[in-house]
Amino acid sequence: MESQVEAKKIVTDSQGKGQKTAEQVRREQDRRGLQLSRTRIQNDLQNATNPNHRKSLEAALAHLDQKIEELS
Repeated sequence: MESQVEAKKIVTDSQGKGQKTAEQVRREQDRRGLQLSRTRIQNDLQNATNPNHRKSLEAALAHLDQKIEELS
């Protein structure tokens, strides 16, 4: 339900600039979700002390960066 409301808001906000397609809205939602995950992982990385955990978080961060780039 929340994603539907957000999708409608995106389409409504963009009407002055030309209406976005469903694919564009989906990509923006995906990118926004990835960016939120990236922020969470960055915060976890700042607090991580175990080298193996840090390595895992850094790999996850790199993966998210790649996915965000693909959606841009």
